Amino acid sequence: MSILRIRKELLPLLYVNLAVIGVFSVLFFQRKNYEFLIYEGVVVFFFLLIIYSDKKVQYPLDVLWGLSFWSLMHMAGGGIFIKGVKLYEMMILPLSSEYSILRYDQVVHIIGFGVATYLMYILLRPLLDMEKITWVRLGIVVVMAGLGVGALNEIIEFSLVVILPETGVGGYINTSLDLVADLVGALLALWYIKFRKI
Repeated sequence: MSILRIRKELLPLLYVNLAVIGVFSVLFFQRKNYEFLIYEGVVVFFFLLIIYSDKKVQYPLDVLWGLSFWSLMHMAGGGIFIKGVKLYEMMILPLSSEYSILRYDQVVHIIGFGVATYLMYILLRPLLDMEKITWVRLGIVVVMAGLGVGALNEIIEFSLVVILPETGVGGYINTSLDLVADLVGALLALWYIKFRKI
C-alpha cells in the first residue's frame, strides 16, 4: 500500500500527527464538538494528500514540521480551555483597544498561513524560471497563492457557519483580522524563503 511507503525521515512526522489527531479526535468526540471534528477531517484529507504526493514533490522537512505544528496549534485552539476560556479566544498581547489584537487565533493564522505560503512556493518553484523572475514578481505570486489558501480557509469556516447551528468562527471583523494575519504570515514566509535562499 502506497501510504506505507513513505520516506524514513517522515516517520516521526507520521507518528506525531497520528498522536495529535487521535488525542483531539477523542476529546472533540467526547465534547460533541462537531465543528472541530469537521476541521480534523480537513486536516486528515490534506495529511493524506501530502503523504500521497510526497514521492513526486519531496516536501522539505521544515515545511512538513511547520504544517504539523500549525495543525497542533489549531486543534489546541479549539480543544484547550484555560480558566474557562477557549485558547482560540485568549488575548496574547493587547495591541489595540478597538480590535481584539493580538489573540491566539491571529498567531495561529500568522504561523499557519506563513507555512502555507512557503508550501505554495515549494509547489510553484518547479514551474517558474528562477533565473528570470525577479523577487518582486515572485513575491506577488507566492504571497497571493498563500492568501488564496487563507481565503479557502475562510470559505470553509463560512460553510461551517451555514451547516452547524453553533460555531466559534466569529463575524466580519474576525474574518478581516484573520485575513490581515494571513498577509503578515505570507510576508514573513517570503522573507524566510529569501533569507534561506531556498
